[in-house]
Amino acid sequence: MRHPEKYKRQFFEAPAGEMKWAKKSYIDRAPDWCSVDLRDGNQALMIPMTLSEKLEFFAELVRIGFQEIEIGFPASSDTEYEFCRTLITQELIPDGVTVQVLTQSREHIIAKTFEALRGCKNAIVHLYNATSVPHREQVFHMSREEIRDIAVSGAALCRKYRAAHEGNIRFEYSPEGFTATEPEFALEICNAVLDVWQPDADHPVIINLPVTVQLSMPHVYANLIEYMSDNLKYREHVILSLHAHNDRGCAVADTEMGLLAGAQRVEGTLFGNGERTGNADIVTLALNMYSQGVDPKLDFSDLPRTAELCTELTRMPVNERQPYSGKLVYAAFSGSHQDAIAKGLKWRAEGHDGPWTVPYLPIDPADVGRVYETDVIRINSQSGKGGIGYILETRYGYNLPKKMRETVGYLVKGISDRLHKELSPDEVYEIFRTHYINLTAPLNITEVHYVQHNGIEATVDLCLNGTTASATNTGNGRLDAVSNAIRSYTGFRYDISTYTEHALEIGSDSKAVSYVEILTDAGAGYWGTGIDNDIITSSVKALVSAVNNMLLAEQSADGGKGAGEC
Repeated sequence: MRHPEKYKRQFFEAPAGEMKWAKKSYIDRAPDWCSVDLRDGNQALMIPMTLSEKLEFFAELVRIGFQEIEIGFPASSDTEYEFCRTLITQELIPDGVTVQVLTQSREHIIAKTFEALRGCKNAIVHLYNATSVPHREQVFHMSREEIRDIAVSGAALCRKYRAAHEGNIRFEYSPEGFTATEPEFALEICNAVLDVWQPDADHPVIINLPVTVQLSMPHVYANLIEYMSDNLKYREHVILSLHAHNDRGCAVADTEMGLLAGAQRVEGTLFGNGERTGNADIVTLALNMYSQGVDPKLDFSDLPRTAELCTELTRMPVNERQPYSGKLVYAAFSGSHQDAIAKGLKWRAEGHDGPWTVPYLPIDPADVGRVYETDVIRINSQSGKGGIGYILETRYGYNLPKKMRETVGYLVKGISDRLHKELSPDEVYEIFRTHYINLTAPLNITEVHYVQHNGIEATVDLCLNGTTASATNTGNGRLDAVSNAIRSYTGFRYDISTYTEHALEIGSDSKAVSYVEILTDAGAGYWGTGIDNDIITSSVKALVSAVNNMLLAEQSADGGKGAGEC
């Protein structure tokens, strides 16, 4: 990093133009999509896909909805040729899908390419040659005229071989290294190719302008696209296409700005796999549009399945923070984020069904096959009461009182911190269950009898630290009578400060759950939860659980003395 002087800006800027694209703020329609996973993505793999793996990947691309799929470079190897022939001979290409094949501007390669397409109903022959200054000077040692002649002769050969082909063959041309090519020369060579192919309404031509190596900020590329769009011949019959690599990490931005600047088509890969730092990520591009109300015309409703399949076939994992598709992109560990998300989801559940505006979630995770309870609210030492309460409510049916959520939240966070790990929803529930639900030690109530006498009279059979007894007292209700009986026998000093209950509707039939908080004379609060088919019994169990938490805290302070089995 000590020699920045050895580098210079290699990109070319477009001649001064209006920058009409910069006045636009969003993309209002989906482009034509072409997946190049099976060519550009495949040649970037340490272990290229086998024939069977390519066929499985092709089927997934078809399922997603791609109507144009680049399947490779048939003249480059036996495997590439066999893949093309297998798709055709086994009739694996649906009528609405066009396969695309790549070829250099050399006759024997073009001839082999058309041979591979024999019997294909719909195909795009993608002709390319390098046009950049570095290629001309360092690789080919050729002049502009010689480079243009390569493109023109290749275009003529493609037209010649198409004349003998029975299927519907369209043409595409790419000036490789477009962003390192002088704009006026890129325009000259593309127009020369178009003059050979003579596009019309029945035979449109694709001009693809690749960011072969990313050299500039995205707006520079967009200006070049606008320049080409404004000056290409036969423009009404030309489909202007983008193919961005990601050397500067801006392939998505290049593509989005290029679409604003007049492009109509995008070549890219699922999850951005491609040579060097990769290609434009079509999943990100499509879901960026989706998040702004534009139908991308691709189906990513089961994105976890697609990511898993692509990882299996390419041996390239999807990064956990990959936009939209990573395992953690919807996960909120921060307590404030969890609280906002939980409240936003509850707000929508209450009937506010307008445009999606849930905090921190640009799209509804459910739309791409993700699950709120396991993908969105994730629990670790950074979590808060809102997220923990949300999991207990939505997954297990416990709608904890607000104050209890805070107490349970601190408990769960503390355990996560000590274990140095994330806690699964089941682990969160298990912590809640073992610390709050139907606790029976040190105190247990085995039976309660009620009579109407000076209010409600309760006779309680109880066991405390292994000693059984019976106690009777009255109260203004059954729970109050039981509490007074416990206090009169034990001498415990507390008051019931909170009592709530609701039906437990998840994973249970006709059960009631109750929550009780008791406050000691010293102002300490302790919570308990009770579950039973009978609402009165569940409230008593909640009270007993709260008292047990009080006793356990006192015993812990005394070094654990006094516990006994009932």
